[in-house]
Formats: sequence, C-alpha cells, structure tokens
Amino acid sequence: MIELVGFDGDDTLWHSEGYYQHAGAEFERIVGTYVDLDDAQTRARLLAAERRNLALLGYGAKSMTLTMVETAIELTDGAISARDIHRIVALGKAILEHPVELLPDVREAVEKVAAQYRVVLITKGDLHHQERKVARSGLDDLFHRIEIVSEKNGRNYGKVLAEFGIKADAFVMIGNSLRSDIEPVVSLGGWGVHVPYHVTWEHELEHGIEAGHPRVFVVHNASEIPGAVARCGGEAASI
Repeated sequence: MIELVGFDGDDTLWHSEGYYQHAGAEFERIVGTYVDLDDAQTRARLLAAERRNLALLGYGAKSMTLTMVETAIELTDGAISARDIHRIVALGKAILEHPVELLPDVREAVEKVAAQYRVVLITKGDLHHQERKVARSGLDDLFHRIEIVSEKNGRNYGKVLAEFGIKADAFVMIGNSLRSDIEPVVSLGGWGVHVPYHVTWEHELEHGIEAGHPRVFVVHNASEIPGAVARCGGEAASI
C-alpha cells in the first residue's frame, strides 16, 4: 500500500542543529560584552527575530547570520563594533562549512527502504547550502528525487505527491520534526515516522500532533526505520 517514502535531511540523516546551537552560544558571548544577557532577554529576542524574518529570509545559516547581526545591533543600540560584527558573520560561515556527519545506521536504513520503495529526500533551507550537504552526505545516489523547498507545508508536500502520481495515504514521511516533517503529511492523510533528535530548534517544537497518533510511529534509531515503514504499510492495508 505504501508507494513512496520521504526522508528529511537535517538531524534525520545527518547532524545539523548542534552547529546552530553552538553559533547561538557564541553569539551570546559576543553580545554579552555589551549587555546583560538576562536583562536584555537575548535568546528570546533572537528567536523572535528569527521567526519574524522567516517569511523574508527563509531558513538556514544565511538567514540566521543576518538575524544575528540585526539583533546584535538592536541589543547594543548600535554600539557593537565592526570587529564583533565580523565575528558574527564568521559564525554563519562556519555553519555553512561544517562537515556532513551521518547519524548512526543511516545509510543502511535508507538502502533497505530504497530496496522496497521509491524514496525521495525532502529538505528545506537555503538551496546552495542544502545541495552541498546532500552531495557531501554520499547518500544522493539512493534517492529517486531530491526536493529542496523553502517551507514544509501541505501545499509543497501535495506538489510532490501529485508529481509522483500517488495519493497521500500511500506516502510515508520520515523526520525529526513533528512540525515540519510529520504534521503536514498526516494532515493530508499520509503517514509519519518520527525520529527524535536530541536537540531541536525552539521554532520546530510547536505542533499539533498528539501522542499516540495512529498514523505516526516513533523510532529512536535509524536502524528501526525500515520496520516502521513496514508497519505503516501494514496499517494502511488494514484500513
């Protein structure tokens, strides 16, 4: 009954959020020489600025870098030095250049799923950065198609399904984010395999998937993914 399986990239197939978390901590150290971090509510204001800029700048390291620069200028009332602005820009470049490190058992899991189903990689963010990560991951040969989207929502998932000519109930999406990877697909009538990552960007924590949802299976290691996809197929066949 399952005809297509989608994989998320960042923090599902390879590590990503940890590099952003590190950049955020370094940003606070830089700004902390100008203001009291607690009084200035630095982390909350940076997150608010990131959310505010999503519609204009999208996701990814470049968006985060511009937002950090903007927030630093606002927090310090323009007092931050050009040298420290340059340090913040360097944080963003470091994210763009970070190595692509696969999570344990990922390649084997994708190979097993790809041996039975058509598989597509669906990831969001900056096009150039995501293309580089996919190429450096060494996994690109396993996917029938690679989709890099500006946002993961029902509209964009629906486009993928339409182009493959399948209905939502024949599609399984695998990812670490309930908000971006699972909820939109389940809302369309598809299936989700949630692979929690040990750290998640605050923006991705907001979702409407209740615990124990009948169309969502939770696994804690990539080696469990093929079995979870098979369970989705079994449940689909029984409906």
